[in-house]
Amino acid sequence: MDKQDILIIGAGIFGVTAALELRRRQYRVTVIERGPLPHPLASSSDISKVVRMEYGADVQYMAMVEAALPGWRQWNELWGETLFHETGVLMLAQAPMAPGGYEYESYQLLRQRGHQPERLQGDEISRRFPAWQPGVYQDGFYHAQGGFVESGRLLEKMIAEAGAQGVRFYAHQPVSGLTGSPQRVTGVRLANGDSYQADHLIVAAGTWTPLLLPELAPQMRTIGQPVFHLQPAVPDLFSPPHFPVFTAAVAQTGWYGFPLHPRQGVIKIANHGVGRTVSRETDAPPVTAADKESARRFLQQTFPALAAAPIVYSRCCLYNDTLDGHLWLDRHPEREGLTVASGGSGHGLKFGPVLGPLIADLVEGQPNEWLARFRWRTLQPDTLSEEAARHK
Repeated sequence: MDKQDILIIGAGIFGVTAALELRRRQYRVTVIERGPLPHPLASSSDISKVVRMEYGADVQYMAMVEAALPGWRQWNELWGETLFHETGVLMLAQAPMAPGGYEYESYQLLRQRGHQPERLQGDEISRRFPAWQPGVYQDGFYHAQGGFVESGRLLEKMIAEAGAQGVRFYAHQPVSGLTGSPQRVTGVRLANGDSYQADHLIVAAGTWTPLLLPELAPQMRTIGQPVFHLQPAVPDLFSPPHFPVFTAAVAQTGWYGFPLHPRQGVIKIANHGVGRTVSRETDAPPVTAADKESARRFLQQTFPALAAAPIVYSRCCLYNDTLDGHLWLDRHPEREGLTVASGGSGHGLKFGPVLGPLIADLVEGQPNEWLARFRWRTLQPDTLSEEAARHK
């Protein structure tokens, strides 16, 4: 095909937001995806993803979500459809909140930055949100800013919008390698022998990123996390405002979830935890019997009305984890014409409205105060995730 200014590998949230912003800045942009559009194995697919600004004591991540929230609301207006549902977020702890804890530090930082989270303790929790088993969770807060986005549907809308703006999309284009020299990238070679050429290449390939750039393999790993869609017997009990997006002592248990989905009519719960290592060369494996048993134990303890709810769908969500849990946004230090926008680590989608400008600034070499956090780096093999909500 004819040479483009920008070629993007990957049509997930990183790739599509970058394409929209770079097209807005008048670049000719092409996006290629190894599978269908959107790819069902992309971390940013499925029916919903959380939008929360709570990151413990981490000021930058909270600031990034503060900046993203107006963008989520504007996208609802742009498409004339509510894809971002601002249900609020309920974050509970099993013991009184204390310094150093995820809920405590999030609550304190919210207040310091002028937000108004509502503290909830003891029996007040189950009175306000009756689906919760009384007495199991002792402390926490509800914050009205935040909620969830219908992520798979969002990607469809964004791909259509970018196409209408002149971005070219090509599905089922698996890349076998990069072209050019050791000093400069000039394009990609496909598995079928075809090629694409561009002035600048952005690798936004999620879990497939280290396959294209083996030098990143020691810094990233693919982790599978269990996700379940449940059919509730009493839907109203799990609908807003009685049931918002929640985290359940998430830094200790990994469990979080969503209210009744407005289109699918299911409750989604998932684990943001240790997960299990998945080979990058294979598709996502199914959830295991142990995953299902763990989910049932959590439901029996936390939401008795869901304890026996049928599981109508399950999947293993693939995280493109960096070892430290931070995004990976930087130009390649040794090869001109190559940028990496990846490493979502299970929490990247909520930044959607600010991701495109971040990546476009990176490509153009524009200053951006947030980019230093996500620079190219060398991590030791025993590095642990620093993302405050992640159960380790």
